Amino acid sequence: MTTLDAQLRDEVLRLIERAGERTAPIVRAGHPVLRALARPYDGQLADDELAALVALMHRTMRAAPGVGLAAPQVGLPLALAVIEDAGVADERVSEVRERAPLPFRVLVNPSYEPVGDALASFYEGCLSVPAYQAVVARHRQVRLTGADETGAPLDEVVTGWSARIVQHETDHLRGTLYLDRAELRSLAAADEVGLRWATEPRPEAASAALGFVLPS
Repeated sequence: MTTLDAQLRDEVLRLIERAGERTAPIVRAGHPVLRALARPYDGQLADDELAALVALMHRTMRAAPGVGLAAPQVGLPLALAVIEDAGVADERVSEVRERAPLPFRVLVNPSYEPVGDALASFYEGCLSVPAYQAVVARHRQVRLTGADETGAPLDEVVTGWSARIVQHETDHLRGTLYLDRAELRSLAAADEVGLRWATEPRPEAASAALGFVLPS
């Protein structure tokens, strides 16, 4: 194990010990770890240590609440993310956004590439940029590769909102925040007005009211 790997393992173990059965603090935009390229996971942790980290990230994501959490968001420059989405009750929103429930899963060293040219533009937010959301054009369909927490390889096509989550969390591992890809004129606070834009099936009303062109 290299010195950097040993230091990373020590960071992980300290975080797990400090958190206990609680959640981890989520770092916010401006923290250098969110702008760094995450180190590939290459067995730096023992199986029980990796399991403890995954459990901590899962608790933290659910408590936030969110649908994804990358290791840099808890201060760790490690190429690991957890994702889970219960979906939404509104059938129209679910249909328009292609937001099917996404069972809990772990992404290790994930990567994605677009499948086709179709884009989907919707509001999204980030646990590391709280209280705001903005419209981001994402690939509607991507090929996800990498591994799960057991080391089993991943190679699959993901569509709709699940593809958006995969792209968002994988971007975190590359030092990219959703605001880097957003239509900044669409930026809205999570207040009465802003939440109305974000809960509409599509952001056409926000586009007209705020004066931005929807990416296509």
